[in-house]
Amino acid sequence: MIPIMSKSDAADLVVAARVRRGLTWSAIAGELGTPLVWTVAALLGQHPMTQEQAEKACELLGLDKEVAESLQLQPARGADQALMSDPTIYRFLEALSVYGPALKELIHEEFGDGIMSAINFRVDFARRTDPEGDRVVVTFDGKFLDYKW
Repeated sequence: MIPIMSKSDAADLVVAARVRRGLTWSAIAGELGTPLVWTVAALLGQHPMTQEQAEKACELLGLDKEVAESLQLQPARGADQALMSDPTIYRFLEALSVYGPALKELIHEEFGDGIMSAINFRVDFARRTDPEGDRVVVTFDGKFLDYKW
């Protein structure tokens, strides 16, 4: 029996196919009818896709059933430690290092003792024009979960 393709190998094939076909992530998400950031994360191996989603994505990208099978697996969530030093990803870590304690204080002040869920969660991405240079807008939208004793 042949093992199921790893999610990282499937992700590499997805990225290569997307580039070679000249598709944008936004176009793929539009075809699948799924949220943009979720779609990219799923195709990079961070969320399981339904059979229908995986098959449609692979058809669009010209990939085979082995990739579709992998895209349906439950992931081991998180990033490879080597990726943490990538400048774009590192800036998110830096921003949370600087502003994380302040955001925690504000969450507690506004909502009480609890946390923002990363499970019941949405993240949105947008570009906003600005005279001083375009802005990257990332919105985290998580359900508040209070600590119950």
